[in-house]
Amino acid sequence: MFQNPRKSVRSHKRILSGCAMVLFSFALVACKNEVNSKENESAAFIGLTVENPIDFSRQHSLIHIKPENLQSDAGDQNSWKVFVAGNEIPSQWNATDPAAGLVFVLPEIEGRQKLDIEIRKVPDLSTSTYTKLTQAELSHRFGGEFKDGEYLGGRFENVDSLHVPSEHTDHSWFIRYEGPGWESDLVGYRFYLDWRNGIDVFGKKVTTPVLQDVGQDGFDSYHEPADWGMDILKVGKTLGLGSIATWENGKARRVDVTDSLYAEITDNGPVYSSVLTKYYGWDLPSGKTDIRSMISIHSGTRLSRMDLISTSDIPNFATGLIKDEKAEVLKSDSSLAYSYLATYGPQSLAGDNLGIAIIYPTSLLTQQTEDDLSHVLVFDSGTKKLSYYFLAAWEQEPGGIKDKKEFEEYLDMEIIKLSNPLKINIKN
Repeated sequence: MFQNPRKSVRSHKRILSGCAMVLFSFALVACKNEVNSKENESAAFIGLTVENPIDFSRQHSLIHIKPENLQSDAGDQNSWKVFVAGNEIPSQWNATDPAAGLVFVLPEIEGRQKLDIEIRKVPDLSTSTYTKLTQAELSHRFGGEFKDGEYLGGRFENVDSLHVPSEHTDHSWFIRYEGPGWESDLVGYRFYLDWRNGIDVFGKKVTTPVLQDVGQDGFDSYHEPADWGMDILKVGKTLGLGSIATWENGKARRVDVTDSLYAEITDNGPVYSSVLTKYYGWDLPSGKTDIRSMISIHSGTRLSRMDLISTSDIPNFATGLIKDEKAEVLKSDSSLAYSYLATYGPQSLAGDNLGIAIIYPTSLLTQQTEDDLSHVLVFDSGTKKLSYYFLAAWEQEPGGIKDKKEFEEYLDMEIIKLSNPLKINIKN
């Protein structure tokens, strides 16, 4: 603030001095405003460099930016937009878990290319809408009642979460298509939210979301061909595709006996969707454990990612694929950080070609084996954590994979990309 000159100074000097101080004060304000402007500009702009370390181009790469890198919080979620070469690309904030941050899918990056990406805070674009390419949902009946193991009456409504009622079991007709579902523009998946806990596949003939209509016109109508596609994998008592299991006494055992189950739709966005499941009190020979499962998918990919955390050690964590005599077993070598186990052939319920695969961290595999029903992978999970990917590629997808050779080439490229992730440098 301006300070009055001492009374001993003459009046005209007081005036001159006052003018000088006012000018000085204005200069300080201008300087401060300039500094604030630069700080605001810095806070509203983040620059990234994304480098592809391999010789091949890659498409539809998921990039995840944490909130601390954005100097942001949940209140800013609609303000951050992503630009490549000046053009906005779809992005989203994890609505249920703001700590997860901003995600977007990079359409393409050439081999060995370094690409500059801008993340800007642009409030006037907060109403941006993007084509919905992923979906996750959970739907169960309301307005009816359980009677003798079945839910009678009522109507299906989507929910954000569900503590599974103790009365619910397989074929209770309570949950639409029997569990949570998730999909990208290429393929859909579901798992049975009951003692079976097997993962199944919805083959898609379209690139638009379909799950919202599945099972609405008859509980299990999705087993029959429809314009959108159909259920294409027979799971039964097998591991289906990437189901959570342990290897016990020469057999794979899915998550069957538990105290309770909880499921939550944690993301349902245009480019990224996820489902959280908590299995409380899984009864194992070594004692009970709780399992936290997060399954996620993003646009432009067939891959679902499975992230598992156990409260207790499970030295024989396992997963695998259904055995089908009509399908040939395919394996990668173990020279990369990621490997695959796959099958391919006319094993779909439509009678045509279907490829299914598990992609897993090579270093964690302790055993590749089988039982009467499934091809099985057993892992070292001493950290009480395990992550892997699973996928399905159906012949009837728009532009889908048509033969074994093409499927193998596709898998070979996927493990190269996973073994050589994009290098991301935040410049601001």
